Amino acid sequence: MRHPTPAPPVAPTLAPHPRADESPTQRLDRLVHASAAPLTAGLSPVSLALAGADWAWHLAVSPGRQLDLAALAVGLAALTWTETASGDDNVPTGEADDDPRFRHQAWAAWPFNLLRTGFRNSEAFWREAAQVPGMTAHHAEMTTFFAKQFLGMAGPANWLPTNPVVLRDAIDSGGAHLLQGTMHWLRDATGLPDPAVPDLAQRFQVGQDVAVTPGQVVMRNHLVELIRYTPQTALVHPEPLLILPSWIMKYYILDLSPHNSLVRYLVQQGHTVYMLSWRNPDASDHDLTMDDYLRLGVLESLRTLGRLHGADQPVHAMGYCLGGTLLAIAAAALARSGGVADAEGLPPLKSLSLLAAQTDFSEPGELGLFIDESQIGFLDDITRGPGYLSGGQMAGSFQFLHSRDLVWTRRMREYLMGEREQRSDLMAWNADTTRMPARMHHEYLTALYLHNALATSSYRVDGRAVSLADLRLPVFLVGTERDHISPWRSVYKLHHLCDAEISFVLTRGGHNAGIISEPGHPGRGYRMDCRPAQGPWMQSEQWARQAPEHPGSWWSAWHDWLAARSAPPQPVQAVPAGAVLGEAPGEYVRQRYPADAA
Repeated sequence: MRHPTPAPPVAPTLAPHPRADESPTQRLDRLVHASAAPLTAGLSPVSLALAGADWAWHLAVSPGRQLDLAALAVGLAALTWTETASGDDNVPTGEADDDPRFRHQAWAAWPFNLLRTGFRNSEAFWREAAQVPGMTAHHAEMTTFFAKQFLGMAGPANWLPTNPVVLRDAIDSGGAHLLQGTMHWLRDATGLPDPAVPDLAQRFQVGQDVAVTPGQVVMRNHLVELIRYTPQTALVHPEPLLILPSWIMKYYILDLSPHNSLVRYLVQQGHTVYMLSWRNPDASDHDLTMDDYLRLGVLESLRTLGRLHGADQPVHAMGYCLGGTLLAIAAAALARSGGVADAEGLPPLKSLSLLAAQTDFSEPGELGLFIDESQIGFLDDITRGPGYLSGGQMAGSFQFLHSRDLVWTRRMREYLMGEREQRSDLMAWNADTTRMPARMHHEYLTALYLHNALATSSYRVDGRAVSLADLRLPVFLVGTERDHISPWRSVYKLHHLCDAEISFVLTRGGHNAGIISEPGHPGRGYRMDCRPAQGPWMQSEQWARQAPEHPGSWWSAWHDWLAARSAPPQPVQAVPAGAVLGEAPGEYVRQRYPADAA
């Protein structure tokens, strides 16, 4: 068999409860580390310092490398001047081709063309300079990433004197736009509301503007509510579809406005859809574990479907992002010999759909740069006091991944040109932050990101290891082209971990926009191909070269895939009156902690 040899089971080292077994000196260390977190955006200063020291020491003892870099710097400086002086302003190949900051024709005039070319050549220099032989791969990636972050902050597009588009706008508006941008900055810095911009929470209210697909809450426990959406066709496929969103987000990313709601689309196609809505944890939930999320979230929801549809009725299951990772763990645990403890009433799984969900974390992309032993220890100290990681702290890390688009380009238009960004339902959802319990947060970072336990068949459920090699049910796997959170090549690695039938889709867009890809959205498209069960595997690059392209939304392809693996439609079954606990969207999705977003 092609699967990796299982490693010895890894038991994550658990973070101690803040009120148990914490000595005064440990408390002192924790408070010092937690107080430093705002100064480093939640990043471990030790981890950052070690990466910098690794680079500096290896460069210091490598005079040949120093000479190479010095020659490169001189060559790029000369190239910057000669290209600009000769009027040769050809855009270099690579990442710069996709840089919207310099597309305006005003950048072609001197001296701004000199600044633009110099900036691009500076990026080229640091891509090379950050790599010094002898460095650990993790430190080399960190050095490259943070050099790129610094250059992004210092880029000429971000400053009034060096941006010709901003200068021209300031002149044309008589300084009015610059004054308006200054007011935007003052309001953002002081937290004062902007009367010209409706509050996102008011403009996109849960249950009124977003998360409006009709349904009922049919199960509630300490951790989740289970929503059953009202079928919108007379006949439905008998197999219910259970959806697991990530626990680090509110579920309504999959039920935004009516025109781009994946849930609404599915019920209109004749599916009976169930959705998990995770509770937003507080300090009392400090000790919730990954097993709790599996038991109370996935298994209890499946048991509810068994009660409503019959324990013998197969279930289609879909997971998004970390919800997909948790679903893959559950499916592997159910498929192994002996299954899971207390399996009574659990219906069988008919198929597995994983959207932007990693199962192999050996190459997790840029998010992996923030995860090592030092960083996890630092995060433990941050979360041990309050008992959770706040939504605002998570959002800060994600902004690093898209700093050019989420920070600098946006700030340029808002603060230098006075143009407030158009608010959207997706932005409202993104601002509706959630928390993660301290212990569960520690466990998933340690087991999945640090030890890659799921891919090495060493992740434990009920004290026993699970293996993705046990999966036999068909899988619909989706990756997105510009995903910095779950890179599509990492998502694709499931092909190498099991022999199940896998239909892989690579869709345009990023982690969220690529998934929220409703039919009729302009510019959408995807590639799709299927590997049969026990079929030969291929590298991701080879797959991308040979997979056929399709215009439009991948949603229709997924519906066709589900329908082909479902029984013929039947009349809708009514929900027993005693099973309804309330109307959708439920109570848990409305839990907000405003201080978390600060």
